[in-house]
Amino acid sequence: MSADKSIPVTEETREQLHDLKKPGQTYDDLLQELAQQRRRAELAERFDDLEAAESDELTALGDV
Repeated sequence: MSADKSIPVTEETREQLHDLKKPGQTYDDLLQELAQQRRRAELAERFDDLEAAESDELTALGDV
């Protein structure tokens, strides 16, 4: 179900979003894309942290 909502932003933020938006792309599409990029970046950071962790800092799967 679709519901239109207003999200208050400053004029500067609106201009930045407008500059990022591709021709024909809606603001909803852009915000979904940005949210997905953020989630992927956070997941990649978590994997990097795991790879950098010392083995004694990790819990074996058998112990979970």
